[in-house]
Amino acid sequence: MPLLANTPVEKMTRPYSRRWWALLVLCLSLLIVVMANTSLIVAAPDMTKDLSLSSSDLQWVIDGYTVPYAALMLVLGAIGDKYSRRGALVTGLVIFAGGSVMGSLVDETALVIAARAIMGVGAAVVMPATLSLLVAIFPRSERAKAITAWTATSGLAIAVGPLVAGWLLEDHAWGSTFLINVPIAVAAVIGALVLVPPSRAQGMGRIDYVGGLLSIVSVGSLVYATIEGPHFGWGTGPVIAAVVAGVGLLAFVAWELRHPHPMLDVRKFAQRPFSGSMLAVLFFFFGTFGAIYYATQYLQFVLGHGALETGVRLLPLAGAVFAGAAVTGWLTPKLGVKAMVVTGMAIGTAGVFLLTRIQSDSTYTDFLAPLLMLGFAIGLSVSPATDTIMGSFPESELGVGGGANDTALELGGALGIAILGSLLGTAYRDKLTDLVAGNLPPAALETAKDSVGGGLAVAQEVAKNPAGGAQQAQGLIDAVHESFAHSVAQTSLVGGIIMAAGTMIVLAVLPGRGRAGKSARRETPEAERERVSAS
Repeated sequence: MPLLANTPVEKMTRPYSRRWWALLVLCLSLLIVVMANTSLIVAAPDMTKDLSLSSSDLQWVIDGYTVPYAALMLVLGAIGDKYSRRGALVTGLVIFAGGSVMGSLVDETALVIAARAIMGVGAAVVMPATLSLLVAIFPRSERAKAITAWTATSGLAIAVGPLVAGWLLEDHAWGSTFLINVPIAVAAVIGALVLVPPSRAQGMGRIDYVGGLLSIVSVGSLVYATIEGPHFGWGTGPVIAAVVAGVGLLAFVAWELRHPHPMLDVRKFAQRPFSGSMLAVLFFFFGTFGAIYYATQYLQFVLGHGALETGVRLLPLAGAVFAGAAVTGWLTPKLGVKAMVVTGMAIGTAGVFLLTRIQSDSTYTDFLAPLLMLGFAIGLSVSPATDTIMGSFPESELGVGGGANDTALELGGALGIAILGSLLGTAYRDKLTDLVAGNLPPAALETAKDSVGGGLAVAQEVAKNPAGGAQQAQGLIDAVHESFAHSVAQTSLVGGIIMAAGTMIVLAVLPGRGRAGKSARRETPEAERERVSAS
């Protein structure tokens, strides 16, 4: 076996013989990108305590990763297409590992946020590269199976991140959770050089850097406004960001329509399979990421499970993703993309609605069915939607296609965490105020209202009072638990309604199997001719 895989995909006369091993490398790369957020969820309580994080600080520790990740994927995917997809993958992994090492060593809030931002830049290089390489390496007949494995890896990461992070937190500080990524990144870099063949677009022409800059400004401003506005109020900054996002998006569309070689051909949104699949990914991850975000907090703060115990309890979600992936691989060829995507979204919506039953005495069992349904829905619907999106792009734009898919995914997740997280906080504060107002000093009440963790911390201080402190503390704990359970139920109702609306929109936009087939027959030959001529 040669030391390095050096023959470009575009020069091969037959499918790459080690493509399934290469897929393993791509899935490992994807694994750490998703784990970077899910592992942080269980590390957040320890980070909050050690760094004295406010709710704003914690939000930006999380979203310092999200903003560059979402904003840069489109343009970095195009750069990977132009120069080297494998080179982009390796470069992104190195940047990601460097940010992870930095995050494990620093002990100041600003530096942790900076480390997360560096990781976000690396992730923005890695994610589109994994999809573009996958589509370039696999023949059309095997691509759906490969994308299904790629999708299942996302579900695995959702559960494995908290599990491994929880195991580390049993004996180590929160900085150890950043180091989870480093050995996997090193293995992926070596695997990429040995098993992943070089690939780049043929005859791509000059990169549309103006369109790329406009996409960065518009998407970055939109994500910033989405995060900042719902959580911290629509002050000057979020309003300006929202305006910049709107103007930037209009400018991007106008520029792309006039450019002979646009960064992203916005006319694709007139194609119902593409636009319907993009909407499905966005709406789906809106509900899923939001629900997992507050379900995990309930498991930790209300049920009292430690980080490792929480990770273990998320494992059924990963198993359900694999089950859904197995089903979609078998049924999609028979029933079509629309049937699988809409069915998956409907199951996910029902799972979110089930969380409206949560009460202060609910147990893990009450979360099990929603987690299973969300995991199964991910496996069932995301793979055919992603396959449809990637199939809409010719060989010269695979990185851009991956960037578009991943931007929809990340934007949906950011919207879900920000909007549903904001609703969660508002409902919690209102309910706790009703239950304990007048029983706590104003400063303690403000701390308790800030978050469920803050409420429990205040209860610990109250318990130190020898004159009836224990009884008062238990009353506050009960009020915090009741308030958070109420907020989970209320937020799930809103999330379920949004998911249901999204499902109906996707049902209307995605064409039926017959029409989709006709559309594919009109659009596919051009892309296929490009791939054939390249090989």
